[in-house]
Amino acid sequence: MAYLIKLPSVAADASGGVLHQWLKQEGDRVAVGEALAEVETEKAIVEINAEQAGVLGRIVVQAGPASVPINTVIGVLVADGEDAAAIDRALAEHGGAAVAAGSAAGASADGAAAPGASAASASAAQSPAASSAAPVPGGRLFASPVARRLAAQWHVDLLGVTGTGPHGRIVRRDVEAARDRAPAAAPAAAPLAGRPAARRVPHTGMRRAIARRLTESKQHVPHFYLTVDCRMDALLALRAQANHGGAVKLSVNDFIVRAAALALREVPEVNASWHDDDIEYHAGADVSVAVATDGGLVTPIVRDADVKPLSAISGEIAELAARAKVNRLKPDEFTGGSLTVSNLGMYGISQFAAIINPPQAAILAVGAAERRPVIDAEGQLAAATVMTVTLSADHRVVDGAVGARWLAAFRTLIENPVRILL
Repeated sequence: MAYLIKLPSVAADASGGVLHQWLKQEGDRVAVGEALAEVETEKAIVEINAEQAGVLGRIVVQAGPASVPINTVIGVLVADGEDAAAIDRALAEHGGAAVAAGSAAGASADGAAAPGASAASASAAQSPAASSAAPVPGGRLFASPVARRLAAQWHVDLLGVTGTGPHGRIVRRDVEAARDRAPAAAPAAAPLAGRPAARRVPHTGMRRAIARRLTESKQHVPHFYLTVDCRMDALLALRAQANHGGAVKLSVNDFIVRAAALALREVPEVNASWHDDDIEYHAGADVSVAVATDGGLVTPIVRDADVKPLSAISGEIAELAARAKVNRLKPDEFTGGSLTVSNLGMYGISQFAAIINPPQAAILAVGAAERRPVIDAEGQLAAATVMTVTLSADHRVVDGAVGARWLAAFRTLIENPVRILL
């Protein structure tokens, strides 16, 4: 019996994904658990694995830059001996009778029938006769998925578009023609003499996700900020001693991540997330680490950082960061977390305030360790290496005094770094 391959929910907050590439071709045999395709979500590329064994009988949705909603049928697996008719029946039973035979046609650039479509569909696709694009029974507009996405992108009303695809179906070329017929927008201002025109880059899925989540955070999460200076001389000396002749080279950020996790253990009220009906207090200290990639900011998570040695944390951060830069993180590796550490010290930033990454209740912004004048315990002027950190906290979850206790615990650990090793 034919089995429909649907786009799974690959991330908790994702409504769809971009079909990055098919790893199997039509006619390839597939085993249970074998990777069929790759889906690009807002933050990573995730494999879709086969839940049934069989032969990939038809690719319904081709790989491309357009987003595909979850639960969309993207392909069909068949058993030995099953033919195209079995695929068409399975698609029809799923509710895709009108588009099953020519589903791949709507995903193609010119609306022509795709391999695997019936001969009747191919003939219809090539016919110049067009019918009105009136909604089919049930109120559904007869248009390909690509046509719908482009119409939304270009603000084209499909009710006024005549379809030239199979059975009057609206395909890509129809939307392009309607866009070209639309009244031209006011011309952009001419560039200044000798200056090239400005460059516009379309939003990526990751950039849209970052924009949406951070806008929601600033609009709906009541941030407050606490800042302290941490003396770093003892930590830097301990790090130099630990790195001397060692195979693993620890970074200052490794110490910071573990100190943040230990502070969460000491002040568990900060290790929490806000939900509409309750506050969730997390069992483990899972610290997210902000990683800059070409596409935007990703926050892979070091799970149980309070119980891992610094060498393990160092190796894990390096491995997660490397995969984050090539979009190869799994959803569970950047979803959730207790608190985020965002370190811009390596860029020479002295101090900044970061935006909370919901549903987490706090984020720690870490500045550069700098030589500054200080007053020592005897009241004398001295020079010391100082790092400024700012805690952004969600006031629905963390009260001011609680945030202050967490920050004090963190500073104590940084200034007495032997405790970070215990």
